[in-house]
Amino acid sequence: MDQEQIRKEIEDGKAVVGIEFGSTRIKAELIGTDNTPVAEGAWEWENRLENGVWTYSLDDIWKGLQGCYADLLEDVKKKYGTVIHRLSAIGISAMMHGYLAFNDKDELLVPFRTWRNTITAEAAEKLTELFHYNIPQRWSIAHLYQAVLNGEEHVKDIHFVATLAAYVHWQLTGQKVIGVGDGSGMFPISMKTGDYDAEMVEKFNTLIKDKGYSWKLPDVFPKNLRAGENAGTLTEKGAKLLDVSGNLEAGIPLCPPEGDAGTGMVATNSVARRTGNVSAGTSCFGMIVLEQDLKNVYPEIDLVTTPSGDLVAMAHCNNCTSDLNAWVGIFDEFCEAMGVKTDKNRLFSVLYNKALEGDKDCGGLLDYNYFSGEPITKMDEGRPLFARTPNSSFTLANFMRVHLYASLSVLKAGMDLLLKKEGVKVDNMMGHGGLFKTKGVGQSILAAALNTPVTCMTTAGEGGAWGIALLAAYSVRSEGKPLDQWLNEKVFADAKGETIRPDPADVKGFDEYLERYEKGLPIEAAAVRNL
Repeated sequence: MDQEQIRKEIEDGKAVVGIEFGSTRIKAELIGTDNTPVAEGAWEWENRLENGVWTYSLDDIWKGLQGCYADLLEDVKKKYGTVIHRLSAIGISAMMHGYLAFNDKDELLVPFRTWRNTITAEAAEKLTELFHYNIPQRWSIAHLYQAVLNGEEHVKDIHFVATLAAYVHWQLTGQKVIGVGDGSGMFPISMKTGDYDAEMVEKFNTLIKDKGYSWKLPDVFPKNLRAGENAGTLTEKGAKLLDVSGNLEAGIPLCPPEGDAGTGMVATNSVARRTGNVSAGTSCFGMIVLEQDLKNVYPEIDLVTTPSGDLVAMAHCNNCTSDLNAWVGIFDEFCEAMGVKTDKNRLFSVLYNKALEGDKDCGGLLDYNYFSGEPITKMDEGRPLFARTPNSSFTLANFMRVHLYASLSVLKAGMDLLLKKEGVKVDNMMGHGGLFKTKGVGQSILAAALNTPVTCMTTAGEGGAWGIALLAAYSVRSEGKPLDQWLNEKVFADAKGETIRPDPADVKGFDEYLERYEKGLPIEAAAVRNL
């Protein structure tokens, strides 16, 4: 579409907005009737470690949402000379998991506990044993049960527990609902019903019965909805919360709020069985849509669902590019100190491509990118750590390569359980997120890590905000088609991408590096104890 056509669609209320709360960035994406992005907005934010808990305040959430939407409006005004009054649909997504607990007066009982926390080990272990189903530390039910085990005063007053996406959606629409993909990060989902597993719900209620709480599951959880189902409309209050300019009208339909795993699947067209994707940014996760249940229970593997409710195996890593980005920042400071002006994107490109010149096993270097704990490698806390021996090949190429390897090492350890031990079949892995913005580099490293072809589409950098915008569009334009069919026909029919097949030498080098990485984990554990 040309600019005039886009302007008219915006003024006619035909455009769709998707907003996703990422770990460090809130992003809004405006799409037209052809489902392609036409404008965007963003807001930078960061979680804080307060009293041992990674959190964002409610003020952070609303300041960020409003700032992001205002930035989108500025982009629309600059590009098309118009303002947004109406929209065809809106979608809200956010980091999955975590714990937002409210009382019957809708007051937050304790600070938001995000997915990044590793403070629920006891609860996760006991629930995994009770359900015979892996309950990761990040999940809402693990946070809830840990609060029970801790004897926390607020638990008796719980009236509603939500994820971040479900909370924001509730405030905008008044509806306590959740997309089933995000809901599957709160509590296990039954594939038969598409709702919280009734048998496990009963086991949990029996487990806490002697506590005498006035609530029970699933009454305090949001209702699960599949992609395309009615999730309510923007209220007058919600319109004012989102758009402080006051131009946005109420009555706009919202799709079920989803988690970043689900929007990543949608943005990479990975919602059908035997498809998979890796999202690599501040955190990292790899997902494969399963053909059948896994044979074993793995603490390292989450079982979640697509936005349509199909079973997905996911290896989730708390850390990915934060340490890598910090090192690039050091090189940026060096350039500035030397009086050399450099574009940050070019700096990333130069350093990433330099990594391809490195030794396949990184020349004996070792790196752990742990800003926070990593349950897969059994680390409750993290300390970024770089190590080498006197005879290591300490070159810039190897230095950058080892940081790229480190960004994907925990993911590889988890995905190897699926691909090697369980024999899960996947036809292709799609890559998206910040790690893949430099063409070919992160993609080839991931292909080596998983020994699987990896495809990055031209839309790979769009990410979850585009994914939730597509889910919002699907909610009002599905024409009764299943989500995977609609995506194939309406979004990705002419999509262009590039596939990189694994180089056997790279695969061998990554395997050799991972052996060193796993042997060196006691070094990281010692750093946690002593730093």
